Order: sequence, then C-alpha cells, then structure tokens
Amino acid sequence: MSNFPASGTYINSVRESSRRARTSAGIKITDEAVARLLQSPAFTGSFADVSKNHGLALPLKFSSPLAELNVISILSLLNFGSGWRIPLHKATGRGAWDSIRAFVLGLYLVSTTGEGDLVSARGMQTIDASKVAELLGVSIHEERPHESIPGITVGTLGGPMYDYCQKIVGVLTETGNILVNAGYPDLGTLVAQALEEGAKVKDTKADADSEVILERLVKAIPGFQDMSTFQGEPVYCFKKALFLINAIRVRFGSTSPPFPLPASTSDLPIFSDNVIPSILVHLGVVDLSASPLFDGVFPGAQERVASLLAAPVAAETEGVPANKKEGPILSLEQSFVLRAAAIDACEILVEAARNSDTAPEWVRTLTLSDLDAWLWQVAKDRADFRRLERFVDRDTVYF
Repeated sequence: MSNFPASGTYINSVRESSRRARTSAGIKITDEAVARLLQSPAFTGSFADVSKNHGLALPLKFSSPLAELNVISILSLLNFGSGWRIPLHKATGRGAWDSIRAFVLGLYLVSTTGEGDLVSARGMQTIDASKVAELLGVSIHEERPHESIPGITVGTLGGPMYDYCQKIVGVLTETGNILVNAGYPDLGTLVAQALEEGAKVKDTKADADSEVILERLVKAIPGFQDMSTFQGEPVYCFKKALFLINAIRVRFGSTSPPFPLPASTSDLPIFSDNVIPSILVHLGVVDLSASPLFDGVFPGAQERVASLLAAPVAAETEGVPANKKEGPILSLEQSFVLRAAAIDACEILVEAARNSDTAPEWVRTLTLSDLDAWLWQVAKDRADFRRLERFVDRDTVYF
C-alpha cells in the first residue's frame, strides 16, 4: 500500500503516478495509435450518441436531496465487482454495475419499508451476507458431494457469489463503523460536509474544490483508498471517489440541492476500472507488446484493431450477448499498472484532440468525462465490443 499523496496534490498525483507507472512498465502509446482512434468511424460515428450516457438516473422517489446524495454515495462506494462479471451474468443476467445498482436500489427500498435503515451508518454496520445475497438475487451456497454418503449433495456456504457478497459486507461494515465512530448518521452526511469544505476554495483555481473533496473522501473511507505501488513508486487511481464527485455534478447539476456542487468535473482523471483499460488495449491505443509485465496478456489484440475501429456492421448491433468467457486474470500489480496506463492514455487522447488543427469542433472540445463515458458505454453497445475480453481481478474492492 502506498502512502497518501501530499495534501493538495491528489488529482495531479493520479495523473503523474499513472504516467510514471505506464512508462516504467514499458507500455507504449503512440501518436499514430491516438490519431487512428480519434479519426476512426468507431469513434466519430458513435461518440455523440453514447458519451452523455452516465447511467446515474435512479428510478426512485427520494425523501430529500440529502437522501439521494446518500444513496449515490453508497452506490459509488460499492461500484466494484468487475471480477465477478461472468458469475453475475450466470446468476442474474446482469453485469457488475447493473447488479450493484439493483442492490443499492433494493437497499434503499428496504430501508423505507420499516425493515431497518440499511442505508444509515448503523444499518451498514449490521448487514450480513445473506441479506446482500437476497437483495442481489443470488445464492451464496454451492452444492457439493456429501463426504461420506455417495449420491447425496449438500449445500454449503461458498462459491464466487459468496465471495462477492462477503466483499460487499466488508466494505459496508467497515464504512459504517468509521461513520458511527465519527458521529455521522450516514455516508451522505460526510460527503455533504466534504462538498462544503470544497466550496470554500471553489474560486481559487480550476478543480480546487474537487481536490479538497477527493482528499477528504480518500482519507476518511478505506473503500476509496484506491492506491498501490509499482517498482517502489506510488500508483494512485481513486476510481470510486472520482466517480462519486462526477456523479454528484451530473446528477444534481441542473437542480439546486441544499449542498454545494463541484464547480466542474469534466476534466477530472477518468474512473479507471477493468473495462476502459481492456477496451483501450483492444482498440490499439494501449500497446502491451513490449512490456515484460504483460507478456502473453491479451494475445493477438493488435491483429483485431482495424476491424474494431471500423463502423459496426448494422446486422450485428443488436441482440448479441456479452462475452461469457473470463478475460486474463491479472495480479494486483498488473491491474493497477494497466488501469494507470488507461488513465494516462485518456489524458493523451484528450490533449491530442484539443491540439488538432484538422479535427471538427466537437473533437477539439473533448473532455475526459465524456471520453470515459464513451469508452465504457460503447463497450456495452457494440456487439463486437461486447465479445471482447476484459481483464479480471477479484482481489480488489476498487473496481
């Protein structure tokens, strides 16, 4: 585990540590590959349609903006589980994001029906794996042959869904304990306080308020401490905390909630999970071919780039299921470095787009937030992209 960045440098530390990790690992990003993506039919033909789809509209009637802020904060905290994508699809027909979104909505609904306020700090302290499994709609038992009676099977706790539910319980109870000990009734109250602190410096420089909010969230809650080391140097991603800051801006930006909003989140570092790095490898932007750390990972990816950057074939754009085969299983070190490479790749892509003399205006005003949304959503929207493998890391609660 790395140390925290110096106070006031959290956002820049994400950018700098990501570039350092990528280059130290020998991961290449060439000008040619960047231009190829930005000029491709895959990008230009779909960007306007999918780049504004952030998936944050929640089909619930909340008692107050603070109640909604609390739910969005919990949703962001639990925005992980990509390593269980295949088991989740088998169990529920949903991937990790849709599963955790359904879980959090269920958590809120249960809390409004008198079964116990599970979205409060004390409720988070008390939740167990069986309740998580119930709300997720999964089984945490697996059938195994009886040890001494042939032909008899018994159900025992275990399997990937049990492990996933235990991860969720761990994050919720840990966070609940911290909130209760600090005197907060729920996570949303802590986040609102961080927003208030950010508002005090909003006008001092670009992203000054987001810098304060990010630091407060990361220092307070272990589930937001998305950082590691590579070759003795820190690597900071902070995916879930950055996602939350942006989610608040997106969700409440057109309203007047009783708490301050971040001034702008359009150029915060991307929210690097397993989807965006994997897609950037498949699209030829992140080149692993010369990196010893990724020898044999995503074999043949460079050979498919041309077809993926072409316009999609209309007849294949609907009704194609996601890939049911797990992608390469990465170590903690590999997953942090590849996620860092994606952060740096997006910074390079946006810089190249804005500095282009020939690109249309909409390309020259590209933002990191919209690029993030496009990469993540197009991975689900295009049939051939849905078939692409994403890397797997189950030893994490950060993505």
